[in-house]
Amino acid sequence: MEHQIKKVIIPVAGFGTRFLPATKAQPKEMLPIVDKPVIQYLVEEAVASGITEVIFVTGRGKRAIEDHFDNAGELEYYLERRGKHELARTVRDIAGLARFAFVRQKEPHGVGDALLQAFHLIGNEPVAVLFGDDVVYSKTPCLKQLMNVFEKYRNPIIALERVPKKLVSRYGVIDGKKVAHKTYSISKIVEKPSVADAPSNLSVVGKYILTPSVFEALKRIKPQKNQELYLTDALQSVITRGEGVHGFEFSGVRYDCGDKLGLLKAVVDYGLRHPELGSGLRKHLRTVKM
Repeated sequence: MEHQIKKVIIPVAGFGTRFLPATKAQPKEMLPIVDKPVIQYLVEEAVASGITEVIFVTGRGKRAIEDHFDNAGELEYYLERRGKHELARTVRDIAGLARFAFVRQKEPHGVGDALLQAFHLIGNEPVAVLFGDDVVYSKTPCLKQLMNVFEKYRNPIIALERVPKKLVSRYGVIDGKKVAHKTYSISKIVEKPSVADAPSNLSVVGKYILTPSVFEALKRIKPQKNQELYLTDALQSVITRGEGVHGFEFSGVRYDCGDKLGLLKAVVDYGLRHPELGSGLRKHLRTVKM
């Protein structure tokens, strides 16, 4: 029986140490790109792809994410009373983007463990997974591109991006063969290989379609020495057992918002695209002299 993907898991339990001290008292996922937090861009990507249920896997200190996607009656009333009806509607609409569920990852045991915390909400269905670091600007939502490929192969799908060969040691990199336009049958995933050992320059981006077999593999695999469960290990297990895993080289511009420079690039680019701020920002950038 074929299932239409209606759910997405978004793990947001990390500490955000690369952004300290900014993330000492707020989740890194709530850092803004112009006038919206990073996490809202991911939710909007999911909703634009046809997702109706969003499952956050949270940790300590992440209540701001729950509050952001909840109703804010007092704030809405305050804005309405002051005639700011459009802004009140903007705030109100956030809670109506999708159905939201929140589960807690009690200890930091890795991405694989975070996904298992949400397993009871998934059932025997394929599910989308988005990680909070990767924001993609594209005409067709990146997740929708993956879903289109999934409809053909019905296997786990991984978002891929080509990176300069000299940078492969920063990423997970795939080995495999091209089977269709921008589509690869994956035979191996290598975590942070040296330039000499990298099988390609196709890097793994934090956007996936996962099938029940991946969750079964997550239950079987053993934690690494740091006691974390790795999604990569589960996907490799699925490949080893003879099941297909595919990768798709998506179209769009990716911003690594888990990195300070990546977030700054996103702020500038989205600012330039902003209908109210773009022209003013462009004028300012032309005057910058360092």
